[in-house]
Amino acid sequence: MSATRPTAVPSFRGRIGRDARSGHYAVPRRYRLHLCLPCPHCLRIAVTHSLLGLDDVLPVTLLPAVPDGPDGGYSALRPLYEAGAHRYSGAATAPALADDWTGRIVSTHTPDILRDLARRFGGGPDLYPPEAAAGIAAVERLCEEGINEAAQRAGRPGAGGAERDTALGALLLALDALEVRLTRHDHVLGDGPTAADVHLWVTLVQLDTVHRWHLDAAAVHRIAEHPHLWAYARRLAADPAFGAHLDLDGIARRHHAHCRGLEAAGAAVQIVDWAAHTPDRTAVRPG
Repeated sequence: MSATRPTAVPSFRGRIGRDARSGHYAVPRRYRLHLCLPCPHCLRIAVTHSLLGLDDVLPVTLLPAVPDGPDGGYSALRPLYEAGAHRYSGAATAPALADDWTGRIVSTHTPDILRDLARRFGGGPDLYPPEAAAGIAAVERLCEEGINEAAQRAGRPGAGGAERDTALGALLLALDALEVRLTRHDHVLGDGPTAADVHLWVTLVQLDTVHRWHLDAAAVHRIAEHPHLWAYARRLAADPAFGAHLDLDGIARRHHAHCRGLEAAGAAVQIVDWAAHTPDRTAVRPG
């Protein structure tokens, strides 16, 4: 009987538990994060890792901006994936939380990784306070649907004028709502940082360094007309926990390697001079 290859790519959704009975439990330097900083999912994890002060507990291996595998994955990660799933046929992508004891992938699911960093490894501020759960979820939805997806629709090649206007309107409404929040507080849910700030800051980075390239200049000027929101983005960029992970050259290389959309006039209208506001990236010292 001949062997058959799996028809579906396995998912890696392991979790870090409370103690040894869970299999994967929090032990200093047992696990390793494999991150590509220009990837927004990886950037969220890197910022969270720094806010929690996990440098000595959970080492980080940084990967190139553009994967080297023909399938869009990283050759360096393939042994970990293949150890975790027999005859693994998918791309070996980042982010990945790996177990150095077993040489296997624990998880590639960003929301689970973020919560396990905060809840199982401790340290730093409480990024997921119970009373803020609904607010964090609401900001994350606003970022994904109101900003990321709307910006993609507004800059989609071949989109008609009505479609672009509708998408841009949704994007501006989302930014307006965030602007109002940030006129009253230093952070999006109050006076201290939460996971919502990490998600929003990375979303604003993507809006200005990726989505802007496919918008017209008038749209970008309207997006920039949110002074509290962009002042917030600059202020967080100056915090090493945020800005030291910002790889602007890598974001550009990654974007141009994967994107086939047409460049628009908005590409020339930078909202934030990120390089002027971010700390030296040599402050990042992966383990």
